[in-house]
Amino acid sequence: MLNVLYFASFREVLGQAEEQLAAEYQTVNELLEALAQRGETWQQALRDNQNLQIAVNHDVAQRETTIKAGDEIAFFPPVTGG
Repeated sequence: MLNVLYFASFREVLGQAEEQLAAEYQTVNELLEALAQRGETWQQALRDNQNLQIAVNHDVAQRETTIKAGDEIAFFPPVTGG
């Protein structure tokens, strides 16, 4: 299984903070494509979001990052500060 986390505004927009999914994806991008099949909100928030921040097992990751069973994948919007 994969533990998928949604932070900050994604939590509100997608209606959940986390979920467990079958580990049937090889990369973060494959996972994003599957999540995008849930509808336009998911597409815009995750797949089509060029500013999407990704972490795999607490390390900064890219869409091409390989994932496997037991991994934690977190999605969050860019952090702004000042």
